[in-house]
Amino acid sequence: MAQPNPAELNPTELNPTELNPAELNPKEPYELHPQVSLRPERFGALAYHFGNRKLSFVKNADLLRVLEQLDQEPSVEAALDAMAIEESRRPGFIKALETLEESEMVRARS
Repeated sequence: MAQPNPAELNPTELNPTELNPAELNPKEPYELHPQVSLRPERFGALAYHFGNRKLSFVKNADLLRVLEQLDQEPSVEAALDAMAIEESRRPGFIKALETLEESEMVRARS
């Protein structure tokens, strides 16, 4: 059976697991990919993946701090706690980390 085009569906008909099968689990440990380098900039940082040659702009200083803390904490939630990220801001951070995971900038840590 053909997959429906998400652009043609009513948002209430969308199944999030079909559109984004690999959601980031904030209770799991994550890390910056070992082939990624962060370069601090005035606006935040540049993240460059030497393996796939992707470049991402990290435009939030708090997100940069979380990225730098990820591999030192037992979970994403713990990294957010360590950086004192308020609960109301966390969904945005999770979404940003999911985007960075899609581009292989961060990955689940085993």
